[in-house]
Amino acid sequence: MIVCHCQNITNQDIDVAIDWMRAADETTLITPGKVYRALGKSPDCGGCMSLFLGTMRKNDNLEVPMNLRRLRAGETEENQACKATAKSSNI
Repeated sequence: MIVCHCQNITNQDIDVAIDWMRAADETTLITPGKVYRALGKSPDCGGCMSLFLGTMRKNDNLEVPMNLRRLRAGETEENQACKATAKSSNI
């Protein structure tokens, strides 16, 4: 099925691009812009974006990497206490 008529992108093209990006880097955050770039194209009118996103969401490889899942809650590695510092302060 053609998802983007302006750039002639099919649902299979989107799936292949997502699978390729996930295989290349399992920690990457996959966005529509990255999918377009992986296909060597760029969005034109934006009329397909809801269908484009819906097609992306159906791909199992779109899952957000575990190390990026808690960023909204402010739980980044920088905010967590350093275990080495905690041990050395007990000396």
